[in-house]
Amino acid sequence: MTSSSQEDTRSLYRFIFTSAVSLATVSAGRQQVIDILERRDDRLLVVVGPCSIHNPQEALEFASRLRELSKKLSTDLCVVMRAYLEKPRTTVGWKGLVNDPDIDESYDINKGLRISRQLYSDLTNMGLPIASEMLDTISPQYLADFISFGAIGARTTESQLHRELASGLSFPIGYKNGTSGNVNVAIDAIAAASKPHTFLGVTKEGMAAVTRTAGNEHGLVILRGGSHGPNYAKEHVSSAKQALKQKSQRENLLIDCSHANSAKNFRNQSVVAMDVASQMVSGESGIVGVMIESNLNEGNQKVPPEGPSGLRPGVSITDACISWETTVEVLQSLANAVRSRREYMQSLADCTSKSAWLETQSAGIMA
Repeated sequence: MTSSSQEDTRSLYRFIFTSAVSLATVSAGRQQVIDILERRDDRLLVVVGPCSIHNPQEALEFASRLRELSKKLSTDLCVVMRAYLEKPRTTVGWKGLVNDPDIDESYDINKGLRISRQLYSDLTNMGLPIASEMLDTISPQYLADFISFGAIGARTTESQLHRELASGLSFPIGYKNGTSGNVNVAIDAIAAASKPHTFLGVTKEGMAAVTRTAGNEHGLVILRGGSHGPNYAKEHVSSAKQALKQKSQRENLLIDCSHANSAKNFRNQSVVAMDVASQMVSGESGIVGVMIESNLNEGNQKVPPEGPSGLRPGVSITDACISWETTVEVLQSLANAVRSRREYMQSLADCTSKSAWLETQSAGIMA
């Protein structure tokens, strides 16, 4: 085994700093997600974007389109761009922009960190909040100041290291159910990460140090399906809410429209989203968010023998994604569902108020 030095975090921060615009974007994004989790905001959180980013310029083009769409739908949707830079692999494969930015197995991680931090700076300077997966416990030191929402994946939700990491992050975290479909591991992760922890960590100078965290109370379960099939339907949502209630956790769920919920067929993401929309129209309040894998163009592709130069523009090199055109349709449908749910909840509130008023009047007459 060989090793080489990693770039000092502080030097990277100096060269690629967080601008005033970025700070405002990140802060507002975090607060909006928290408000949704605490039910002060009835909009739907929509985490949407490429499965993984391999081309920063294409990511910026996607972000430009998403920013304009999010403005149009901002009354009903809180849109956060999925900006994943590292990929967990079931066996082997490209591990992401941080690990192999040149997509040639040269693994220039220092270059990957610089490119990734610059990309996050550019995205947030556009006024678009971003989300990412916390795949390891070191790279967040280089990137976390740009992130508004994080996710812990199905393979790592049970990991003590990742729960400890989440307990010290300054933004809300979604915990995916296990690859088997087990929701309880995600609920346990929420509870564990909400508490303070002390563990061996790494400082911004890259030195090992004792790390103490305050706990992160802003967590939710991400339903992504499992080895036994999808778990986004009405009965799955009801079961997950009951499990959360039994453990005294907020009944907040985010539905991952991809992965096992789509049976790994990217076109099924629209089917999942429409089912979610239908539940919302019927008044389901436990669904506070969705996650969608989307790109400029649909599908995915393998890296050709000639390398990145042979890649088709705007097409994922990891999981297959829906196209931009389909994304617009899906988000518009979800926005309509939010409006319908809002009207439904208002009608319930009006009925409750009327019933209370009638009871008061009846009591007065009896007196």
